[in-house]
Amino acid sequence: MLEWKDKYSIGVELIDEQHKHLFEIGNKAVKLLKNDFYVDKYDKIIEIIQELCEYTEFHFKAEEGYMLKIGSKQYESQKIEHDIFIKKINSVDLNNIDNDQQKYLEDLLAFVFNWIIDHILQKDKLINEN
Repeated sequence: MLEWKDKYSIGVELIDEQHKHLFEIGNKAVKLLKNDFYVDKYDKIIEIIQELCEYTEFHFKAEEGYMLKIGSKQYESQKIEHDIFIKKINSVDLNNIDNDQQKYLEDLLAFVFNWIIDHILQKDKLINEN
């Protein structure tokens, strides 16, 4: 499980709450990964990927809107990174999930958690700097 830490806060309540929700979605995947009662996790993996895609797009629009509102110099670089992340998540090859569901979910989790944490700590922390 990935826990929210104060160091992830960027000081903008709306964005911090949305980041926390991204952690919650990721933690759903962690729980699924550890759940031995599901032999075939395909449908649940698809649900989590879909939720992640939808919520991430919603969050990025809100974050980008905030950056435009305050005139953040980070807007252009953030928008590019957000678009790359969305493209990566939307390009998930659903046909490969069944080859090794456990490994697929582990790899997806590693990518998502690493990206979110790195992005928050390295990019989002700079949003309020003009």
